[in-house]
Amino acid sequence: MEKRGHGIFMRHFDELFELAAARKGGPRALGKMIPKPKSPSALGKIPDDRWLSEMTKSVFQAGFVWRVVEAKWPNFERAFDNFDVHSVAYLSDESIEDLLRDATIIRHYQKILAARANAAFLLDLAEEHGSVARFFASFPSNAYIDLLDCLKRRASRMGGTSAQYFLRAIGKDSFILSRDVVSALVREKVVDRGATSKRDLQAVQTAFNTWCEQGGHSLTKVSRVLAMGIDS
Repeated sequence: MEKRGHGIFMRHFDELFELAAARKGGPRALGKMIPKPKSPSALGKIPDDRWLSEMTKSVFQAGFVWRVVEAKWPNFERAFDNFDVHSVAYLSDESIEDLLRDATIIRHYQKILAARANAAFLLDLAEEHGSVARFFASFPSNAYIDLLDCLKRRASRMGGTSAQYFLRAIGKDSFILSRDVVSALVREKVVDRGATSKRDLQAVQTAFNTWCEQGGHSLTKVSRVLAMGIDS
């Protein structure tokens, strides 16, 4: 056990990896289950429309059956003009009404409005940073909770875990505060029961940064190892 600030005690990452490997058939099998985040260079090449597409998909997946959203996604791409950021940002109210009559997509008014709002947000990011990709690619992993806070404050319906799933799907190095990850954080005494307050999130970031430094691991790897070390 290692003692961190604020009285936090937690195991070394190697111990957590061994725990997860024992549950998943050994180190090699576990390693195959861990996705690798994209490099900043690769993230920087993702066009703006793909950021909006993944963001919108995460919004629609929240509270809905993911496989249904996936099955309908080609229809979403068509209906939203392949998520051209300018086109979606300037959708008229009449165009929104047309989308609500489109039976090939999920007709959820607030989530459709969120797509328009998030397109406008991405336009702002592009103006501020040169491109959407540059903003996300350059954001440091050791300040990941600040990126989540930015999305919660400035984007639409990007609170909770929606932003976390969006970032994971696009390939950004990330952790997801799923039920199993939070259970592992409680077990390691990083948080008491949840991870929603600013204090808890800072404690989580500090813990992840420590584990990442113990071998040059990514947030993504640490997050998956924590999740797979829990008996669900």
